[in-house]
Amino acid sequence: MATFIVMSTLGNSFKHIVAALVVLCTSAVAANAADAARLEELFRQLKEADASTYLGIERQIGEEWSKSGSAAIDLLLRRGQDAIDKGDFQTAVEHFSAAIDHAPDFAEAYNGRATAFYLLDEFGLSLEDIRQTLILEPRHFGALSGFAMILEQIDREDDALEVYRQILELAPAAPGINEAVERLELQQEGRTL
Repeated sequence: MATFIVMSTLGNSFKHIVAALVVLCTSAVAANAADAARLEELFRQLKEADASTYLGIERQIGEEWSKSGSAAIDLLLRRGQDAIDKGDFQTAVEHFSAAIDHAPDFAEAYNGRATAFYLLDEFGLSLEDIRQTLILEPRHFGALSGFAMILEQIDREDDALEVYRQILELAPAAPGINEAVERLELQQEGRTL
């Protein structure tokens, strides 16, 4: 009889635990769906933005991308960004690497580390992190921009031009991108004459 009471009590506790987990998972899925819907709307706005509205929308997208879902990972991301701002690129790499170790599906940590590697003139490592960023978030115009800049630096202007054009498809008002396309198109024309 005592065993039945203990099992019955454990069974009720287990049911409550399972119910709580279902509620937590359901609210997490709902939050992720809301974040995804917000991001889709921001990308729609970005495509229609002009020079006066572009930076505000870009900032909002950056804020959405910076949400890892973990306060600890968000802190590592901020510390990495702060280290870049201070010119301490190696420390930035360490913070972003720690974030990647704990959240390997967090695109913004790869993007941050790609930036730090770029600033350390480690183009190969930067390209690898850009690749991973774009696998996780194919519309990451910041990673695409970094990719195009590296392609130009390694004398692959034709490829850089294609990447800049991809950015314009996502964000026609992106500052400096139209100028980069025009510059590279002029270079192409000069080579074909």
